[in-house]
Amino acid sequence: MRLNSIKPGEGSKKEARRVGRGIGSGLGKTCGRGHKGQKSRAGGFHKVGFEGGQMPLQRRLPKRGFVSLTRARNVEVRLSELDKLPVDEVDLLTLKQAGVIAADALSAKVVLSGSISRKVVLRGVGATQGAKAAIEAAGGSVAAE
Repeated sequence: MRLNSIKPGEGSKKEARRVGRGIGSGLGKTCGRGHKGQKSRAGGFHKVGFEGGQMPLQRRLPKRGFVSLTRARNVEVRLSELDKLPVDEVDLLTLKQAGVIAADALSAKVVLSGSISRKVVLRGVGATQGAKAAIEAAGGSVAAE
């Protein structure tokens, strides 16, 4: 292969549209711009999103920004709350049934607040480093999520 013999792939390059070259070309007279109006004229165009004076779509919709809609459904559980639970194996469903977290909670994380004096096994529930150390010190374990 020689650099001077390289050609683009078949059909990858299209011929430029030559407008205003007679009726037979299919793009004569109005050159594909239709009749009259702002968009038919040279330099006549409006800003992106403009809807003829109607309130544009991007202004009709509410601003959401980067606020997480599920942030309120990720809850924290204290060690002292875990200590009061009647069961040894704790998961999201157990916490919901015991009324420790809301029924619509998506996830839970145990935080180091209070103390724990009994063995507890966490499954599918997160834990901070301090809380994990406290649970393991009490003889429990934190299963990987």
